[in-house]
Amino acid sequence: MSSRAESLSTTNAPLAFDVHRIRKDFPILDQRINGKPLSYLDNGATTQKPRSVIDAVADYYRHSNANVQRGVHTLSERATQAYEGARDKTKTFINAADKREIIFLRGTTEAINLVAQGFARPRLKAGDEIIVTEMEHHSNIVPWQMVCQQTGAVLRVAPINDAGELKYEEFLNLFNPRTCLLAITHLSNALGTLIPVKEMIKAAHAQNVPVIVDGAQAVAREGVDVRDLDCDFYAFSGHKVYGPTGIGVLYGKLAHLQEMEPYQGGGEMIRRVTFEQTLYAEPPYKFEAGTPNIAGAIGLGEAMDYVTGIGLDEIGAHEHDLLNYATERVVELPGVRLIGTARHKSGILSFVMEGVHPHDIGTIMDHEGVAIRAGHLCAMPVMQYFGVPALARASFGMYNTRREVDALISAMQKVFEVMRR
Repeated sequence: MSSRAESLSTTNAPLAFDVHRIRKDFPILDQRINGKPLSYLDNGATTQKPRSVIDAVADYYRHSNANVQRGVHTLSERATQAYEGARDKTKTFINAADKREIIFLRGTTEAINLVAQGFARPRLKAGDEIIVTEMEHHSNIVPWQMVCQQTGAVLRVAPINDAGELKYEEFLNLFNPRTCLLAITHLSNALGTLIPVKEMIKAAHAQNVPVIVDGAQAVAREGVDVRDLDCDFYAFSGHKVYGPTGIGVLYGKLAHLQEMEPYQGGGEMIRRVTFEQTLYAEPPYKFEAGTPNIAGAIGLGEAMDYVTGIGLDEIGAHEHDLLNYATERVVELPGVRLIGTARHKSGILSFVMEGVHPHDIGTIMDHEGVAIRAGHLCAMPVMQYFGVPALARASFGMYNTRREVDALISAMQKVFEVMRR
């Protein structure tokens, strides 16, 4: 290897995982809440942003703010280059085969709705079936209910067990000649369960059933290779992978995208418009009507660079260590029940505390400087299954530490102290 190649290899290789060095890249973490050091444990809702992402967004607005794809002046060309560069980065990040398979949207929710209306709805007829699982986020339930109401199709639900794991044999038994689509999470936002996505996709394809995967929680924790998974569609949000809000990605196999009709019309998604007929642009542009979130896409590209520089394997190992440590500490507390105890989990710890509503848990913890999620977690069928009105959820990110887990445990003890006075 040449000295130049050796230098490049060293530069691009992930550094040894150093959580304290990483924390310095996130300005928001260096603050106190109610007089206590902030312990941000709500990464399942949104991740914080490294300085490089914040700077990339600010730099676009300072130096390159212009619309993309439609101007011949320098600023427009500069913005277009950065925007399309983010598409290239996304292609690499999830190992798509072609950049035309990468569509920028507002987030996972809009991506799933696009597939529901642009891909599923024209193909469905009365009596056809769509399979989801019992652990889905509302964003992977409601769009399919809407399509079923529009077409007469039927939603079928693959059940879970008391550990929050998929009942795999019962899932397989749901397939029949009327099955037209499988829509599944990669990682449950409420339970932390990692489901066997690759095996499920293979089972669906054996029945000629296409698959869309909700990857919002998995993309920054487990890493995603869409070609290895062989999914037909994969959706995720930028703000869950340390990027900006309001930007997300739909990956779709090019053959599907070329056949699909857009579900929004407007500028930039056309080749030719007359009052008699409109000819649409090729993917991905026919699905990106109007002015896109240019700054968001640029920030997402920078976030992917940052995550890749740290190393997804290293991030995953760190978060698994935190989850194991937190689980060991929590089970020692009397009056605490863990919800979601699957053998294969990642980065999410949900629980209830005897005699205390999760909203009270969240409020008291905030007074202790600990930020968690409390509520139904946009997964009300999960709440119904476990017989609880809501959950408290701690979810870990690359910058969290064991000290913050200790702060979580101390805050849980404070909850009991306050509520039992």
